[in-house]
Order: sequence, then C-alpha cells, then structure tokens
Amino acid sequence: MIFIWSTALVIGILVFVHELGHYLAARSVGVRVEKFSIGFPPRFFTVTSVDGGFDITFFFFRFFEGSLKWMPIFNTKIEIENRKGTNTEYVVALIPLGGYVKMAGSLDESFDTEVTGSPDEFSSKTVLQKIWILSAGVIMNILTAFIIFTGITFFQGIPEINEAPFIGSVSPNSPAMKAGLKAGDEILSINGKEVYQWIDLVKILQPIPNTLVDIKVQRDGIQKSFSFETYKIPLPTKNGIDTVGGIGIGQDYSYVPTNLSESASAGYVKTFRSFGLISLTFKMLASGQATIKDLGGPIMIGQIAGETAKAGWIPLFNFMALISINLAFLNILPVPGLDGGHIFIILIETIIRKPLSIKSRMVIQQVGMVFLLGLMFTAVSYTHLTLPTNREV
Repeated sequence: MIFIWSTALVIGILVFVHELGHYLAARSVGVRVEKFSIGFPPRFFTVTSVDGGFDITFFFFRFFEGSLKWMPIFNTKIEIENRKGTNTEYVVALIPLGGYVKMAGSLDESFDTEVTGSPDEFSSKTVLQKIWILSAGVIMNILTAFIIFTGITFFQGIPEINEAPFIGSVSPNSPAMKAGLKAGDEILSINGKEVYQWIDLVKILQPIPNTLVDIKVQRDGIQKSFSFETYKIPLPTKNGIDTVGGIGIGQDYSYVPTNLSESASAGYVKTFRSFGLISLTFKMLASGQATIKDLGGPIMIGQIAGETAKAGWIPLFNFMALISINLAFLNILPVPGLDGGHIFIILIETIIRKPLSIKSRMVIQQVGMVFLLGLMFTAVSYTHLTLPTNREV
C-alpha cells in the first residue's frame, strides 16, 4: 500500500506543479486555456469555469443501455453572481501519472486544435512568449526542487562532518553490512595500517577494489576484527569515471541549525549539483561506463518512493526533489513530444521564417516519440549508480 500512495504522491505533485507552470505562464500572456488535466483518463471529476460560477461533474461506472459504462453520475453548479467564466475545464483523472494543458491555437500531439488567428491563441503570441509558456513547466520543476531542498535544510540543519574514522551509516547489502560492521564503530586499522582520520581509510580502500581486507574496529570499548572483500564502485573524476574500492560505509556527521538565508544557499547548491549528477549519468551511459541495467525506469520510481516513504518524510521529499530535477532535465531536451522539442520547432520556424507543414511536424513527432519511449524505459528518473565522495567509501 505504501508503494502505491508514495508513488502517487511523488508523481502526482510533480506533474501538477509542471502543468501549473504552463497554465500560469499561458494565462500571464493572455493565452486562453481550454483544459487543465491532471492524470490519465478516464476522468474522475471536472470543474468548468462558466459565467455565473463553476460546473462540477463526477464520473463513475453506471449501467447505460444494458452495459456498464464510465460516464457522468452527478452534476451540480456553484453559483457566483456576476462572475465571468473562462470556459477552462479543470480535470482530475483517475490515474495520477500524467497531465497536460490544452491551449487555444496550439497544435498539440494530436493535431486537433483549430487555429483561427485570434489574439488569445498560442499561435498568435511572439516567439519569446511561446518559449516562456513552454519552458514554464521546467522552471516550476526546478523551483520545486529548490524549495524542497531549502525546506529540508532549514528543518534539518546543515551537516557538520566528523573527520574521525567513525562509521556514520552502512549501505544495505554492502560488504560492510554483510560482514557485521555497524554505525558508531570506530575504525582503528585496515590491513595493519593504523587509521586516524576518515581520509586515511579512503586512501587505503579506494585503490583496492575486489580485495580481501582485515579491518579492526572499536565498538562499545571492545575491539573487534572483520575480514571480507571490498567491492567496486564508480567515482566521478575530472577525466570521467574511475572505478575504486569500497566497503559501503558513510562518514559520521551531525546537523547544525541554520537560518533561512543559509538554507536557501544550500538549496541552490543541491539543485544544481543534482543537474550535474544527471548529466554525469547520461555521460556514463553514452561512454559505456554505465549500462541500461544500472538505470531505473517508471517501476523503479515506485519502488524507491516506497522505500524512502518507509524511511520518513525527509527522505521521501528529498527523493521528490531529485525526481523533479530529472523531469526538468528530460523535458528541456530538444526531443519532439517534450517541452524542449516544441521550443526547438519554434526556433526552426523562426529561422526559416515560416511555419512547418503538418506533415513535417508529424514526421518529427513520430521520430521524437520513438526516442522518448526508449528514454522512458532507460533513464526516466533515477540512477542506481553509487557516486561516492570522501564521505562514502
């Protein structure tokens, strides 16, 4: 059950925020929005802005002409005197895994929108206004990640690293966990070499992947010895990705209270570091240093969302911020079907000074959708690659 609600929460909120960005940007430059939909069909309920108030309709299964059909089951109107409606239909669909904003005068993926040249249509706006509308979803996803990272830092504090060789955390299924090492253990020596600071054990372990090590620790005043093999982990460097040794432990740290300004600064850094992580992931995939099996797709999003939800609200929201950055990164790519693809087509039309034909748009769209489907099944959201710093080994 936690798998379902955590996935719906993460995807639902991020899709809503993304589409809200398009909606607000469109309205800000006078584009008429025909529909604002969250989720995949069928529709669960709709709210339509009309003169004098709002029309509200709920949908569910009911018998009609001898068969069970999904159709309206209840309709009402909220009266607001002298209110002028926009005729925008706000839709909440049953499956919270997608959404879209349908604007007047915009040739969307179905190419079914009529363009009349009216000043309230998307096609009538300037190039800059169109780019503003199309990029607003990405901007909102970046802003959402920044707000989440900032909020987490303000609530939790800024980590203060303990440079002593104490184990702060042990990664699941790592050699350290299987051997029996625990958080709080102080590492005294590795292969007979004494360890005084965290950097000492990093220097010893990173050069020896897949190597038997003898580790001596102190736990509750008692010295214990462990013998097991290190494993390989990828480490980003200036020249690409290096493979180093590790045992699956994290450095000990505590949180120091912080003010809003410091939290915002930390949120900014975390947001753009996340972009760097995604870029590195694609670089590793392109160079062959990472494979498809190392990357997670839609199903993996749900699994990790469930795991982070079990760990608490802070890990779940941290994961949500990372997914939000991933969505922003992917959506700005110049791939037809994505926001970046639409912007790319607009720029092409601006350069050649005439609109592309419907046939040309359809060909570009079909090629882009093939690429997009491949992207969805490889790296939609999350990488499982462990990218350690000196805080992890």
